[in-house]
Amino acid sequence: MSDTIFPVSSFAELRGRLARLPEASTASAAAARRRQDDLTKPPGSLGRLEELAVFMAGWQGNARPAIGRAQAVVFAGNHGICAQRVNPFPQEVTAQMVENFRAGGAAINQLCRASGAELSVVALDLDRPTGDFTQGPAMTEAEVLDAMARGAAALDPRADILLLGEMGIGNSTVAAALARASFGGDGWDWVGPGTGSDPDGIARKVEAIEAGVALHAGVLGDPLAVLAAFGGREQAAICGALLAARARRVPVILDGFICTASAAVLHPLGTGVLDHCLVGHASAEPGHRRLLSAIEKRALLDLGMRLGEGSGAAVALGVLRAALEAHNGMATFAEAGISGA
Repeated sequence: MSDTIFPVSSFAELRGRLARLPEASTASAAAARRRQDDLTKPPGSLGRLEELAVFMAGWQGNARPAIGRAQAVVFAGNHGICAQRVNPFPQEVTAQMVENFRAGGAAINQLCRASGAELSVVALDLDRPTGDFTQGPAMTEAEVLDAMARGAAALDPRADILLLGEMGIGNSTVAAALARASFGGDGWDWVGPGTGSDPDGIARKVEAIEAGVALHAGVLGDPLAVLAAFGGREQAAICGALLAARARRVPVILDGFICTASAAVLHPLGTGVLDHCLVGHASAEPGHRRLLSAIEKRALLDLGMRLGEGSGAAVALGVLRAALEAHNGMATFAEAGISGA
C-alpha cells in the first residue's frame, strides 16, 4: 500500500485503508533472532531486551536495526466534559503547559534530552474544546478525521522511532470513557485520580462516563464512532500519528494510560493495527493494567509514574536503545573465539 494513509474523506474510506496495513518483515526478525542466539551469552539471558531487538528488526526490515532519529510528539487538546466538573485544574492549564513544553521546562523536555529524542508539541484548537459527551458527541466525523490528519502530519518521515504523549485538562476522564466504551466493565473499572481528583471528583468522573455511555449506546462496537462520541482532538491525533507511522513501518512507543487508551480505540478493528506499538510503562492510573490486558500488551517499565506528557515513553526509549546496543555491539561466539557454544 501507499506509505501514507491520510487524508481520507470518511470513516468508511479509513476502514478500507486499515485493512491493508504493512506488516513487519518476518525474514529480518528471524535473522535478528539467529544473531541473538549466536551472541556471547546464554540464549534468552537478556530477556525482553532480546525481544525488543527482534521487534525492531522486523519493523525496520533490517537484522541490525538502529535508532538514528527518535521523534517524540506531545499532542494537546481541551475537552467539553470539563463542564461536568471532572477536572481539579482549570482548562487554561493546558495552554500554559504547552508553553512550558516549548520553553523546555517540563519533565518531558528533560527526559527526551536524556534519552536522545527530539520533542515537538502540537496544540490542537485549545480555544475550541470538544463537545461535552454527556450532552452529545464530542466531535463530528469531520473533526475526528481532521485531528487524525494533523497527527499524521506531525510524523517526521526521517524518524526511526516515534514516541507519543499528550496533554489536556480533563483527558483522564476522556481516556476512561474510551476504555469503558471499547472494552466494557463500568466506569469504576477505568477511572483514577488523574491530576489529583479527590473521591468526590472520581465519583463525578464515573457519573459522567456512565451518562455518556448511556447516551451513545448505539455506537458502541464501532471504534471510529466511539472515538467521535467520547474522544478529544489529542486522542484522535495520537491515532493519526500511529497510523502514519505504521504506513511507513516506523515503530511507536506509547506512553501511559491516556495515550494507550487513545490508541486502544483502534484495537477492536481487528487488523493488527497496534502490532508496531510498544507501551513504555505501566501507569499508576488503575485502569491501565486492565487496558493492557485487553489489548494484549506488556509495558516495558513499571515505575509508578502517572504524569503523561510522553514521559514514560521517553524513559522506555533508553531501554530500547540499550537493547539495540547489545544486539549490534556484542560479539558472536565465533567472532570472540569462544568454543563449546
